[in-house]
Amino acid sequence: MQIDDKELLFQFRQSATKELAFTAIIKKYQERIYWHVRRMVIDHEDANDVLQNAFIKIWKGLENFREDSQLYTWLYRIATNESLSFLDQQKKKAAVNFTDIEEGFSNKVKADENFDANRLEWKLQLAIQQLPEKQRLVFNLRYYDEMPYDEMSKILETSEGALKASYHHAAKKIEEFIKNN
Repeated sequence: MQIDDKELLFQFRQSATKELAFTAIIKKYQERIYWHVRRMVIDHEDANDVLQNAFIKIWKGLENFREDSQLYTWLYRIATNESLSFLDQQKKKAAVNFTDIEEGFSNKVKADENFDANRLEWKLQLAIQQLPEKQRLVFNLRYYDEMPYDEMSKILETSEGALKASYHHAAKKIEEFIKNN
């Protein structure tokens, strides 16, 4: 039986049950957050590093979580910000233009031992990697996580209308990519 978030937060704020509650939060959300991060940073090792950093920030900040939003939304925001910070660091380290970075993401997809360019799911992954960062993020949250626009709006601090437009543009670009490749 899974404990609801309010109870987990209550337990986290008690010194006797703090670590157990945090472990329960990690178990409850780790896989969903991992795949969210992985779709952004592509590489498994990078995703693990980003996830670890996110959970460190969550541990440090959970005491002050005001519950203005759902715990899940707050966790996703931290993981998203960590992923975006990681991607920014990668761009700076590489000291090359973003086109080369995007090409590197495509190469990581192609390097997967199960890669088959003729299979639709791989074409979809390659198409997603061609998207600008924001469209890729919005598309992943909506398509894979089936996240409602109002939740996305809280995580990304953007209007629902802008998110719908980003998703629409992303879907059109993906459709075009799949048709032409």
